[in-house]
Amino acid sequence: MGTAQQVNSYKRMAPLVEIMDSTLRDGEQTNGVSFLPHEKLVMARKLLREVNVDRIEVASARVSDGEKEAVSMICRYAAQIGKLDRVEVLGFVDGGKSVDWIVSCGGKTINLLTKGSLKHCINQLHKTPEEHIADIIKEVEYAHRQGLSVNLYLEDWSNGMKDSPEYVYQLMDALTSPNPSQGGEPGSSPLGRLGEVSRFMLPDTLGVMNPLQVVEYFRKMMKRYPDQHFDFHAHNDYDLAVSNSLAAVLSGAKGLHVTVNGLGERCGNAPLASVQVILKDQFHAKTHINEDQLNDISRMVESFSGIAVAPNQPIVGENVFTQVAGVHADGDSKDQLYYNELMPERFGRKREYALGKQSGRANIAKNLEELGLELTPEQTRRVTQRITELGDKKEIVTQEDLPYIVSDVLKHDGSEDKVKLISYVVSTAYGLKPGANIKVEINGKQYDGSAVGDGQYDAFVKALRYIYKKYLDRTFPILANYQVSIPPGGRTDALVQTVISWHHEGGLLRTRGLDADQTEAAIKATFKMLNIIENEQKKQ
Repeated sequence: MGTAQQVNSYKRMAPLVEIMDSTLRDGEQTNGVSFLPHEKLVMARKLLREVNVDRIEVASARVSDGEKEAVSMICRYAAQIGKLDRVEVLGFVDGGKSVDWIVSCGGKTINLLTKGSLKHCINQLHKTPEEHIADIIKEVEYAHRQGLSVNLYLEDWSNGMKDSPEYVYQLMDALTSPNPSQGGEPGSSPLGRLGEVSRFMLPDTLGVMNPLQVVEYFRKMMKRYPDQHFDFHAHNDYDLAVSNSLAAVLSGAKGLHVTVNGLGERCGNAPLASVQVILKDQFHAKTHINEDQLNDISRMVESFSGIAVAPNQPIVGENVFTQVAGVHADGDSKDQLYYNELMPERFGRKREYALGKQSGRANIAKNLEELGLELTPEQTRRVTQRITELGDKKEIVTQEDLPYIVSDVLKHDGSEDKVKLISYVVSTAYGLKPGANIKVEINGKQYDGSAVGDGQYDAFVKALRYIYKKYLDRTFPILANYQVSIPPGGRTDALVQTVISWHHEGGLLRTRGLDADQTEAAIKATFKMLNIIENEQKKQ
């Protein structure tokens, strides 16, 4: 039987897939991440009430006093909203210590960590399988006597199925098979009706599996234990966490473990957003997740963890709903030709159209439309040309920059420049006044000048004054006002708009320049002013 036939043969996709988020436990094992108790509470509230995950794993038992405070706060909150059964804590086979810790926090569910491979059982615990199984049964029975529900992790289950499947079956048989000496019915647990394990959670602890192995191992588990609830817990060491999670669901898993933004030890876990959209869009599986909250929880976890989300990370990355190529914007405007099911509005976001050297007029038009600006085709052409020039200089252009660019382009009437800047050098050094050396062309003739000033721009203007007085015997306009503004966004490479007012022949000239460099922006404004004067004189 081929692999595809095997998948179909043993396919038991649940009508509803449980999503268990482990950001607050496994996600916190990301190197350098440590959440404060109040941060855990805020994230837990968001996950339970707004994102609406089915369960959250919030901590490991007995880690620290801070963890105890966090778990207690979360349990109190969850009890208030009737969702305490959705809060789970990782515990250990430690003679009841984890159980007591969880009970003291107000918890109701323990995710009991057991050994899912013979290597871990023998080499880490230094126990035989029989000894470990006996310890597990005692721990489960004690947990139930204390009022806890029990889910059971089979740590390193993936390697257990690969290297020692007989051990995995031995453990599962001991916890699920009927025990005739206790009058057990077929399919009942030897732990008794009140002591049954609610879920068996099968982790790929070291992230070593591929989807074909997931299908094979889950098929074996489902065939042997058809009535059990199995969760799958993926790690992303081979970048297969999402694919493996999907394979598990296709093969009968009723629950998946995820983390926000894929946080987790080493390469992390399966990302919540990616798992959700693939389940829904590709396989029409149902979950309880509110997709319009996925971006918000991603930003919250990004802030609290200090781990930045990659700009191209699906669903939640900064750039994933941004069209760059002009042809894409053109196709979107005509018939949404570059849309797919991942519409940004699903996730509380909106589609954007990048501004840069690859932007066509369609990109510009989309952004102008968003801002409510209307330009003629010729004006749009000039704005597009200016944005392309900025992109060639590797300057980042944002939608916030666009009104500044439009104003800069439209204020320049496009007449032939009579005054041109050929080259310039401005310098500054500690303890010395800034200096400027410039070469300009005025009505076809080139002139050199140099000067020092109180700043780089001041030195530049004084060099211009020198040229106008020495070579042209003309009065240079007097600066009346100098204003600098930066588009909102707080970027250090944001475009700078410089607006300068000049006294000239009893009137006032006002020009603006735009550039990522403030001095360059001021120089551009200055040369616009000089060209206005030259064009006026030519007309006269």
